[in-house]
Amino acid sequence: MTDVLTSGARGIRNNNPGNIRKSSTRWAGSVADVLQTDPAFVIFSAPEYGIRAMSKILKSYATRGLVTVEQIISTWAPANENNTAAYVAAVCRDLSLSPSTRLTTTDFPRLIAAIIKHENGTQPYPPEVIRQGVLLS
Repeated sequence: MTDVLTSGARGIRNNNPGNIRKSSTRWAGSVADVLQTDPAFVIFSAPEYGIRAMSKILKSYATRGLVTVEQIISTWAPANENNTAAYVAAVCRDLSLSPSTRLTTTDFPRLIAAIIKHENGTQPYPPEVIRQGVLLS
């Protein structure tokens, strides 16, 4: 697993497995500005903080009424940057759900794992790491 975590996909190397873009948001667990060497994506000090940020974003979607797999993924990965239909299909396949299935916060660990897999081509984290990240949110 160490090889994947240090030489694999950008999101894994950045401890940002959801590939959260840089913005004005100051995320808990993000590394100091001087260490933010990725030009586009936030770098976190540990994967739990990247997963925490994912969970916080998903919670914000829920407060806006975005609760189905299709609504969530269409917002997470808009069509102007992604093949959103393929992303929705992949997440639904991983979760064995339909695009119109309504999700709650109890579904976040599984949803986050599916997003990580799609974003990075792999999901290298044990369930405890994902659970910790969600609990931090």
